[in-house]
Amino acid sequence: MNKFSLGKYLLPTYISLAFIFLMFPIGYTFVFSFNDPFKNTPGWQGFTFDNWTGVCNNEAVCEAFGNSILIAVTATIVSTILGTMLAIAVTRYEFKFRSATNLLLFLPLATPEVVMGAGLAAQFFNVGIPRGIGTVIVGHILFTLSFVVVTVKARIATLDPKLEEAGRDLYAPPTQVFMKITFPLLLPGIMAAALLSLALSFDDYIVTAFNSGTEITFPKYVYAAALRGIPPEANVIGSAVFIFAIALVLVFQLGGALKRKRIAKLAK
Repeated sequence: MNKFSLGKYLLPTYISLAFIFLMFPIGYTFVFSFNDPFKNTPGWQGFTFDNWTGVCNNEAVCEAFGNSILIAVTATIVSTILGTMLAIAVTRYEFKFRSATNLLLFLPLATPEVVMGAGLAAQFFNVGIPRGIGTVIVGHILFTLSFVVVTVKARIATLDPKLEEAGRDLYAPPTQVFMKITFPLLLPGIMAAALLSLALSFDDYIVTAFNSGTEITFPKYVYAAALRGIPPEANVIGSAVFIFAIALVLVFQLGGALKRKRIAKLAK
């Protein structure tokens, strides 16, 4: 006689509920991206493709989206480069104030965003720097830098030092060892850090609200529009970004699987 096992049913139930909980807002956004744009009342008003074919008819939405893309891409490039170098430095090298540097790098993770945003806004005001796209980019670099360092450090911790030692034993110069061995091994972690930084920067509201002045980003636009009804074009952009992110992850996963398969064939 089979014994009843609560865990056998509890775990699948928990996973299913968690999946529904996470996917419901995304599904709602996708469905309402097809809502009739001529009605400005909440709720379903009718099905239409006009929102997807004329997404930039609402110029304010596209302008806000363009600002968010500019800020996110710029902040991601800078924070990924700086964060990778800092992660390598604090992991591989001994130098004075190394412990203090580690503490300072992790401090933003424990600092509430409202504190960081207000502090940056006060500093910009004190030195007379007008708030705008540039100040938001600086704020996002400081905000995402710690996440990049943590992600790349985790990747460095998994590297096998024997591979680099083999390169040095073959009299390869340090630059060649880094470019031919270390960097390719670090690349998955760097790409993961860049994607995380991009998502955090694009999605940020609090630091942006304190430091953007009159400039409008996509999260600011959606927050303001939510008070009177989010336009369908905003749902279209949100859905498109989600689809693009899923496609990007699948491409990286497929590329990694093909690479591992190719290496396995060469090893035989």
